[in-house]
Amino acid sequence: MAAGRGGGVIARGEANVPPIIELASVRKTFASPAGTMEALADISLQVDAGEFVSIIGPSGCGKSTLLRIVGDLVEPSAGTVQVNGKSPRQARLDRDYGIVFQTPVLYEWRTVLENVRLPLEVTGRPRAERESRPPALLRLVGLESFRDHRPSQLSGGMQQRVSIARALALRPAILLMDEPFGALDEMTRERLNQELLAVASETNATVMFVTHSIPEAVFMSSRVVVMSPRPGRIERIVRVDLPPERDEKTRALPRFFELVTTVRQSLRADANPGPRDPR
Repeated sequence: MAAGRGGGVIARGEANVPPIIELASVRKTFASPAGTMEALADISLQVDAGEFVSIIGPSGCGKSTLLRIVGDLVEPSAGTVQVNGKSPRQARLDRDYGIVFQTPVLYEWRTVLENVRLPLEVTGRPRAERESRPPALLRLVGLESFRDHRPSQLSGGMQQRVSIARALALRPAILLMDEPFGALDEMTRERLNQELLAVASETNATVMFVTHSIPEAVFMSSRVVVMSPRPGRIERIVRVDLPPERDEKTRALPRFFELVTTVRQSLRADANPGPRDPR
């Protein structure tokens, strides 16, 4: 299955469209028995509607903390955050985003269909929508024939597809994804990379995607945000200029390997920040 994401990306300044996610001088510190620990330092980032932006960096650099700040799961210690033109808290209350974590959080006593339907039930959506949307989402992620299965009857990759379908139930403008494929084998991971791109393109969602995999970040993204060791800073933003339609042949392109090398070298150049994103 080919998947394209390039066509919907809005360049900075085009039609004066504001970014859908904007962080300015964001810092995050945590108190610990050993004293104050600085997790994030001076993070400024803009993400436009329709972009797929991956965040990559060494373990403990604050990637997940950054995603959780955008998702109103953690409050910043300093700086400002806007999500869809609102505070993260208001964006969460307005159901502007869906979140997918590394481990699928599915309820074993509910079928696959019932797990996907849950957000619609909790928010009191009309019965017609509760009945029609979950099957459509399962078709989108290729699991319609598993609608009556329990989560334990599915593979890890299939469970993550259920999580993605559930995150899309309320038609969010934004998907926040924290290493959703990190626990999967390489072949399953690559297949789900393509499927996620197809789903994101179909739904026109903006995606922020945390990963430890350099090839995954390059394959999926319009831009890759490279972070330094703690306290996490943006070392470099690598613009991915691969063809918008991406499939298994994309991974064999010389340009793909060049971009993987660029990201890898950026991760190693922690002491010498590269140029910021040329917007």
